[in-house]
Amino acid sequence: MSSLASSAEPRAASPRRPHVRTVTVPWVGPGGWVSVPVALVIVLSTFVGRGGVRVEPTTLVEIGLMLAGGVVVAAACLLAPRDRPAGPLHGVWAVLALALLAVYTALSILWSLAPSDSWLETNRILSYLAVLAGSVALVRLAPGRCADLLFGVLAGTLLVCAWALLTKVFPSALAADELLARLRAPFEYWNSVGLMAALAVPVLLWLAARRSGSGVVNALAWPLLGLVLVCLMLSYSRGALIALGIGLAVWFAAVPLRLRAVAALVCSALLATPVVVWAFAQDGLTTDRAPMEARVDAGHELGALVLLLMALLAAAGLAVGFLTAQRPPSARTRRLAGRGLLAGLALVPVAVLLALAASPGGVEGRTTEAWNRLVDPQARTPSNTPDRLAATSSVRARYWDEALQVHANSTLVGTGAGAYATVRNRYRDNGDVIVRHAHGYGVQTLSDLGWVGVGLSLLAALAWALTAARAVGLRRRDRGLPFDAERVGLWTMAVVVVVFAAHSAIDWTWFVPGNVVPMLLCAGWVAGRGPLRARLAPGVAAAGAPERRRWTRRPGWAPPPWRVAAALLALVLALVAAWTAYQPVRSVHAGDAALERLERGAYEPAASIAQIAVDRNPLAVDPLFELAAIQQARGQTPEAQGALERAVRLQPANAETWRRLGRFRLDVLAEPRRALDDLQAAYYLDPQNPTSWVDLILATRAVKADGG
Repeated sequence: MSSLASSAEPRAASPRRPHVRTVTVPWVGPGGWVSVPVALVIVLSTFVGRGGVRVEPTTLVEIGLMLAGGVVVAAACLLAPRDRPAGPLHGVWAVLALALLAVYTALSILWSLAPSDSWLETNRILSYLAVLAGSVALVRLAPGRCADLLFGVLAGTLLVCAWALLTKVFPSALAADELLARLRAPFEYWNSVGLMAALAVPVLLWLAARRSGSGVVNALAWPLLGLVLVCLMLSYSRGALIALGIGLAVWFAAVPLRLRAVAALVCSALLATPVVVWAFAQDGLTTDRAPMEARVDAGHELGALVLLLMALLAAAGLAVGFLTAQRPPSARTRRLAGRGLLAGLALVPVAVLLALAASPGGVEGRTTEAWNRLVDPQARTPSNTPDRLAATSSVRARYWDEALQVHANSTLVGTGAGAYATVRNRYRDNGDVIVRHAHGYGVQTLSDLGWVGVGLSLLAALAWALTAARAVGLRRRDRGLPFDAERVGLWTMAVVVVVFAAHSAIDWTWFVPGNVVPMLLCAGWVAGRGPLRARLAPGVAAAGAPERRRWTRRPGWAPPPWRVAAALLALVLALVAAWTAYQPVRSVHAGDAALERLERGAYEPAASIAQIAVDRNPLAVDPLFELAAIQQARGQTPEAQGALERAVRLQPANAETWRRLGRFRLDVLAEPRRALDDLQAAYYLDPQNPTSWVDLILATRAVKADGG
């Protein structure tokens, strides 16, 4: 497989290096040294971290990302030659801007209403910072490997999409316990599946449209597009479709290779449509809790149809590739087709408006109705069936309204990273729904980090956008520069970032490691590659010239001390961050061990281990609850009360801390009046929880029975 050719670099001879010799670096050999690790990181982040809501697997992924990022940064400090085309500061400002947001997230622990959750969010953003920094450093090690990174991202996303479909094709073997029909494996969240498929589409368009590389390999983009589109539609993800539409508009507007890309996309979409329509009509694929026999039969038929679809698209891709190689369209034809495509895209909104005008109620009536359903917090939740793809109502309006109410508590600095899950209970109007995310990066950042957090997020986005604009040639001074193969690849990476950003604006997928890692790898590479003009020599051909895979050094060259110090610092920071991130997991393990000792009647060891759990995570209340239960079992009532009171002081906005203390005073201390005060506080903080009502009624009756 040929790697993507990059433009030639100016190589002026240096008269001050008479004894410089050229050596071949073995680790800059086949492109697999970039592609395989990238794909592996994406796959492991997905299958281990899954939806990002379980503490231990998510923490393990975060630790792995921190360590991997630290190693790559250290390697770049030690091994990247000083004459690499990516300058020493390219991408650093984007990394520093995200680092500022990470520091602020960590500082929010000081005032957080849920400090243990803020610790977890700090670990999360530090792992993302490590991935971004590692990707920027990777450019220093292999600046000409743009295609290899894209192949790695493509392989990782495709493996995830293929596995998701296989759980439908072989449900008895791969998803026997699945109760819901909507495609959600392996993330356990359907919108993450849809986003993963959407992230793969721009890379597949790049593969289908590029002029370099093997024609057979490029033709594989056609069947793979069919597979990805089927996966996307079976997730029923409206947000992924919207984000993909935005990304496709950017890609086709920016990249001149429109004919090949649109041929692959349109043909794949047309042939995939009958498969999707058939799947939507099968009860075994679209009905929750369907009998296993129906799921198996429909799954096997789906697998056969997908294979047929891919075979047809492979033949079509090879045929188109052969015909265009034999009779390539003229420049005028390509230019006219490109303009026609852009005109067609521009006419899509016009067609939508005409359709609305012809419908009952007209444009104004239909748009007003759709908008009201979209922003109504009391709107009915769409069912998890294919019908939701045509629905405009969403529960996001409810979550966003709650987030804005939480934001009103602390508009400037927020209630603390991750505190939305705890504080929203005061404002929710549905006692049966437990939600940890506001389903939108902007509103959740307002809730958790206030206007300061929003400002730092915008700063990070602006820092990346400015570096990306220089890399892809958006500056006015870059007009007229050749659109070489690497520039197309960088635009594709930028579109991957755009798709993710658009989706994160309306969902919580930035909490999902498997979704975030591909985006950060692309974002870091674009930011670290450097300005387009600096990479292009005068008179370079549009297709670009392959960059030499060699670099020069003096005999006996060794990295200067500052590089060694920087490498050591990167490794030390990664190790410290990883060890810190693991402490909440160690606390959970100690708490589980303490409860096991309690069940066996070993009270002394149980209390000792429970105290270790508290020491390992002094910001969490669960270890204090466990310690109080053990002390109560030992007959140490004052100590148990002290642990519960400490939990209240630690998280006074958490209804559960007041509830535990109130029950203890009611059932153990026989203090109904004080218990009533505590349970009233719990009711105030979580009024929609049925438990709050029951506890309050019991405490009120106890006070009356006590003569109150």
